[in-house]
Amino acid sequence: MEKREQLQELETAIEIVFKDKNFLKEALVHRSYINEHPSFALGHNERLEFLGDAVLELVVTEYLFKNYPNPEGELTNWRAALVNAKMLAEVGSTFDLYSYLYLSRGESKDNNAKAKNYILANAVEALIGAIYLDQGFGVAKQFISRVLLIRLDYILEHKLYMDAKSHFQEITQEKMGITPNYKVVEESGPDHNKKFVVGVYLGEESIALGEGTSKQEAQMAAAENALIQWENEGKI
Repeated sequence: MEKREQLQELETAIEIVFKDKNFLKEALVHRSYINEHPSFALGHNERLEFLGDAVLELVVTEYLFKNYPNPEGELTNWRAALVNAKMLAEVGSTFDLYSYLYLSRGESKDNNAKAKNYILANAVEALIGAIYLDQGFGVAKQFISRVLLIRLDYILEHKLYMDAKSHFQEITQEKMGITPNYKVVEESGPDHNKKFVVGVYLGEESIALGEGTSKQEAQMAAAENALIQWENEGKI
């Protein structure tokens, strides 16, 4: 498919038709693509990302301020849960944004999920910046409300504004009066590239495992996996 047709397809997916297609196109250009194509007519998307991040934070902050009388600390946590990279990557995935990106050959072949999600989340912010420049604040606000703010009820219901370890601990203490403990099950790799497998336990019972490049990251992954497992089993 030609890039022009791809842009039209993306416009259909996000329900916005750009006046200046270059705003949309630039939002899709990763820095790695410019490194391989220095004569490309447009720049990479990091300036748009910078702008989009500010627009996103203002829209979310205004919405929370106007609709919830909660203390500042709680609203800050809710906002963080809405605008973090994981949530933005999920938003981008709903309209398959990653497939429209201009990437270097190396980046396009990289199957590292964390790296792809980081690029995708940044592209969502760049897209918001492009919408703001092309369509104005009102349309950008509508877009953010439509694709992101609708997720707030789910975030609050499942307490996703808490980090996974805190959330799992709250649940286990409430339901069982037990505080989870974490143990390193496996450690591998050289010092500069360690890999840890950590188990989360209730007493002596192993609940779930998690992997990471640090013990803290592996603990968080184990807690996330425990939450997913318990949700699937109907325990929470």
